[in-house]
Amino acid sequence: MPQDSPIAWFETLGIADVPQVGGKNASLGEMIRTLSAQGVRIPDGFATTAAAYRAYLAANGIEPAMRDRLAALKQGRGVTLQETGEAIRRLFLEGEFPPDLAQAIRAAYRELARRRATETPAVAVRSSATAEDLPTASFAGQQETFLNVRGEAALLDACRRCYASLFTDRAISYREAQGVDHLAVALSVGVQVMVRSDLAGSGVIFTIDTETGFPDVVVISAAWGLGETVVQGTVDPDKILVFKPLLDDPRRVPIIEKTRGGKERKLVYATGGSARTALEATTRRERESFVLQDAEALQLARWAVVVERHYGRPMDLEWAKDGETGELFIAPARPETGQAGRAGAGTVRSYRLKDRRARPLLTGAAVGDAIATGEACVIRSADEIERFRDGAILVTEATDPDWVPVMRRAAGIVTDHGGPTSHAAIVSRELGVPAVVGTQRATALLRDGQPITLSCAEGEEGHVYDGKLDFAVAEIDLKDLPRTRTAMMLNLANPATALRWWRLPSAGVGLARMEFIINNHIRIHPMALVHFDRLQDADAKRRIEAMTRGYPDRAEYFVDRLARGIGKLAAPFHPNPVIVRLSDFKTNEYAHLIGGAEFEPAEENPMLGLRGASRYYSDRYRDGFALECRAIRRAREEIGLTNVVVMVPFCRTPAEADRVLAEMAKHGLERGREGLQVYVMCEIPSNVILAEEFAARFDGFSIGSNDLTQLVLGVDRDSAELAPLFDERDAAVKRMIADVIHRAHAAGVKVGICGEAPSNHPDFAEFLVEQGIDSISLNPDSFVGTLRRVAETEARLDQARGEGRSERDQARSGATAPGQREARAT
Repeated sequence: MPQDSPIAWFETLGIADVPQVGGKNASLGEMIRTLSAQGVRIPDGFATTAAAYRAYLAANGIEPAMRDRLAALKQGRGVTLQETGEAIRRLFLEGEFPPDLAQAIRAAYRELARRRATETPAVAVRSSATAEDLPTASFAGQQETFLNVRGEAALLDACRRCYASLFTDRAISYREAQGVDHLAVALSVGVQVMVRSDLAGSGVIFTIDTETGFPDVVVISAAWGLGETVVQGTVDPDKILVFKPLLDDPRRVPIIEKTRGGKERKLVYATGGSARTALEATTRRERESFVLQDAEALQLARWAVVVERHYGRPMDLEWAKDGETGELFIAPARPETGQAGRAGAGTVRSYRLKDRRARPLLTGAAVGDAIATGEACVIRSADEIERFRDGAILVTEATDPDWVPVMRRAAGIVTDHGGPTSHAAIVSRELGVPAVVGTQRATALLRDGQPITLSCAEGEEGHVYDGKLDFAVAEIDLKDLPRTRTAMMLNLANPATALRWWRLPSAGVGLARMEFIINNHIRIHPMALVHFDRLQDADAKRRIEAMTRGYPDRAEYFVDRLARGIGKLAAPFHPNPVIVRLSDFKTNEYAHLIGGAEFEPAEENPMLGLRGASRYYSDRYRDGFALECRAIRRAREEIGLTNVVVMVPFCRTPAEADRVLAEMAKHGLERGREGLQVYVMCEIPSNVILAEEFAARFDGFSIGSNDLTQLVLGVDRDSAELAPLFDERDAAVKRMIADVIHRAHAAGVKVGICGEAPSNHPDFAEFLVEQGIDSISLNPDSFVGTLRRVAETEARLDQARGEGRSERDQARSGATAPGQREARAT
């Protein structure tokens, strides 16, 4: 495009035009010009150029005064950041557009009106600085955006205010921190047709998981109304996670997470008065509904992947839905700056609270994965920002780019409102400051000066604890890891933390504990959902009705949340196997679920009672087991994660195995159908003694060393008195394990181990390798160390076998030599 042109239409722009129209507008032009043919829909519009900005400066004589003000601030000549910013903005706001520039903007607006076949189209007026959206700096929210602008006079006024916003306090501070020369930056104004998302919804998309750097998901945030509430973090939006590798399969709906946000308010067009937009409360139906249908979320995800492939890097996009036409649109796109640069990191830092019994005061969305301690500094508005104390934990109503100067000095951040995809959260990640956003009541509950602990190390849900709790930090070195013949797998339970471990070179998941999902993410006894009318507990009924509101039926609540929980455990390791153990609560544990007490018997010894396989065909639980089967089938066949393997726990006899397999088949989980494999836990002596009969019914064994040790030695594993006797390395236990490995292999069936012993005892892991076990599943924090020891053991065994073969060859050679000599002589 000509360097001195004041106006450029988006369809004429490309990414090479950043110096003329800034990163945001160049990106819009690039997408319209190159991606529209691939179906990506972007609203039409035009941009003023850097030449227009410099013409405005020259016409109003702004640059000399601006230079003096900035120099005084930098040299500390008695002026504050606020005074400097206000003075420079006033220079812009008191200026006038040169007549030729004003006429060019009016003419472009009239052409846009002609294209839209309307006299005064509503437009969004956005700032796009020429230093904006660099690959390592987001410049998130540093300049202003004006929505629902109508008419030529209002457009010129919005453009003037965009120019002035190049020197907001936060923009000056941010450029200083990034080392960007203020006077080298120009500002382009993007003028884009408004999408009537005030009548529908809008939000933000990332093409990478912003907390873990996992590259195979698209993260979508969605709220009702105009998108500024999501961008600014003033509402708690819906969150949808889509698994990219399965997006091209039309048979699949690869949504691995759907979390409904509060969405208490929405931004809409204002009617009457001078305000262009207004905040209003959402209806109960809006709060209880998802903004996007599944098909719409998949469409946005596909477009996001198209954009990502075009730019060759993870992207941060905005989207909107037009409530009049039902059409979806992609708006600004910029490089993701928080995780993309760390995607190839050679180490993983793992944080862990030492006191697992602590109960959080507050919960919200975790930003980052660290733990921080400090005193709470409660600041409710930017007017009080000067009293922030370095090293404190900032507690405020909403994270906002205005707070960048203090965010940089904070140990952590806690907010009442906001979601993980707001601009403020992006900046928090970029600064490496952990945050818990959207707690609803942090400013009301926490006292100024109160010692607190902020934890983002427990999954997507961040926690705030009273007091300064002890925590541990471990550096996991992923560089130069050896390969092993033994498949090294992981033990996982919490879907919220599964994405964190995608960088580990694991062969999959050897144990995914379904009961954790039920206990923490569902919390309701499945029989209380199926037989809600039989429930007598009035309080439990009220809680169930509240938790399942918005679902077509109560059983769907269980199936949907369990299926997506399994999906989130399986996705980071796809296509490697993820072995999901069917629920293995004991009756006393099931009874603690909401509504569970009325459906569970009181047992003297639940450890040996109605647990594992015996529940699945029992009339007490058969209907609940049907929901488990529906969830697994949905994870495999609808979401598409066919790497999910089912494992049956505590199966006492081959006859019981037949009954469980028949019950599964009745619900569509037939062994071998759609490639389904079914494993059995080897944790009862009968599983070893009758190994061949179990091998005929299952595709593999997984040794549960805790229960097997308990039942071989007759030791209650929870008894403090007998604790010294409980040892997986006991000779009797090791003999049972060696026996089942050899007999399983003779039957042509794989065998692994998913107990705690290999993680806790390196010598036990060596024993397993010596016996030829196929796989070892470990806790993530012990994975790398055990992998190295397994590799050393395999190398030692190879050397010993090599030496043994050499000796046998020599002996064989010596024994046959005389015979050979005799044969030659004859």
